[in-house]
Amino acid sequence: MTSFDNRFSKDVNDSNLKGWLVAVLELGAWLGVLLTGPVADRLSRKYTIVAAVGVFIVGVIVQVSAMHASSIYAGRFVTGIGVGSLSMAVPLYNAELAPPEVRGSLVALQQLAITFGIMISFWIDYGTNFIGGTGETQHEAAWRIPLGLQLVPAIVLGVGILWMPFSPRWLVNKGRDDEAIEVLAYARNLPREHDLVQIEFLEIKSHKLFEDELSLEAFPDFQDGSFMSNLKLGLYGYLSLLSSRPLLFRVIIGGGVMFFQQWTGVNAILYYAPSIFTELGLTGNSTNLLATGVVGIAMFLATIPAVIYVDKLGRKPILYSGAFLMAACHIIVAILTALHANNWDTHKAAGWAACAMVWIFAMAFGYSWGPCAWVIVAEIFPLSVRGKGMSIAASSNWMNNFIVGQVTPTMLKNIGYKTFVVFGVFSFAGALFIIFLTPETAGRTLEEMDEVFGDSNRTAAADAERLTRIHKQLGLDTFEGRDVEVGSEKEDSSKHEHSI
Repeated sequence: MTSFDNRFSKDVNDSNLKGWLVAVLELGAWLGVLLTGPVADRLSRKYTIVAAVGVFIVGVIVQVSAMHASSIYAGRFVTGIGVGSLSMAVPLYNAELAPPEVRGSLVALQQLAITFGIMISFWIDYGTNFIGGTGETQHEAAWRIPLGLQLVPAIVLGVGILWMPFSPRWLVNKGRDDEAIEVLAYARNLPREHDLVQIEFLEIKSHKLFEDELSLEAFPDFQDGSFMSNLKLGLYGYLSLLSSRPLLFRVIIGGGVMFFQQWTGVNAILYYAPSIFTELGLTGNSTNLLATGVVGIAMFLATIPAVIYVDKLGRKPILYSGAFLMAACHIIVAILTALHANNWDTHKAAGWAACAMVWIFAMAFGYSWGPCAWVIVAEIFPLSVRGKGMSIAASSNWMNNFIVGQVTPTMLKNIGYKTFVVFGVFSFAGALFIIFLTPETAGRTLEEMDEVFGDSNRTAAADAERLTRIHKQLGLDTFEGRDVEVGSEKEDSSKHEHSI
């Protein structure tokens, strides 16, 4: 926006500084992801969300009141810490509180909500862009208002979560079993003595005993509960992922999927869409922001069929088809830009064709790598290391997000159309990575994943045997196959076994 450029012209127009202005938020998010695990275990998922919202609000206030670029940089970094923390804590809380039969839907719904938020934010920017005019008369409220509007959902989340229950999984971990049963009964709207409530409680309890047994066997010297012992448990737990070739291979797949998700260039498009549309010949802030708004709509609408069909079509076909389509869009944009970068005015049709390719790219990402990358990462790790494996993948996601955000302005300035060639090549390589290295996870059990990764130790099979023994120890096996009524419907209790 013109008023933003005028306020910070010396610090945002340089391509390198502009990259840092955008990417510093992702750097903060990366740090937030790393900090969230220990904090969520100690404070609870609920209060971790409150704390993350508080950090986020501080960052927003610093940005809204900024008179110098340093405040924007600092505010975005602090805001990023909150964003990264929430990106871990909120899905964790949802997964641990929701009944098993809707947990899969919530994963897809989260991605749909993210794309909905992106779409709304683009159109808010388009609307506020007209405050005081779009040129030199534009008022600073044009950019301060959308920055300030971030406070609204943050406050709703931070205050609203106070009326929500604690995670039953966290309560069990803290030895507060009676409270955990109360929360499960509340979430189900069933009496605490109901079979489904008891089944879910015993499943959570068995998972806790499962982790305690693994920890005691692997690290008997670090069980005194002290800070240093807990720190060493966490460190050695991560190192164990590197000591086994099959586990290391899973880490490479998880980190690689997130690497290629970011290097498709999706966030280069989302962060710099107005600048890119300017490069493609669309002049005027309002026109650029209008075209950017279409990106948000395209991505949101394309995510909807992914939510519906991800389990029916499989992960791999969706991912590599999306990658090939994104690669084609990048290459077409690169060709059009190479031919007409200096004469878009006389080749308006080519400019609009390039814009259409950007919109198609957004749709391709929306139905494929947006939701499916997270799904496949969640399914490749055995139970005993899933949390640590997922955290590594999330860290890879945010770090590559940061790198892409930082280098994109410099790439656009120095190599022009070749920027799209680079992202096109990475998109194509991502498709090959999925086809030749990444296994299909849809419909496969954890034991079958052992075979896929050549795990001679049968990590998942051993996990399953251990879990079965613990189930019997707790009496959970007595519920197996029993039909239990929920309102006017009946459910087979065996379907809840997947909730672990």
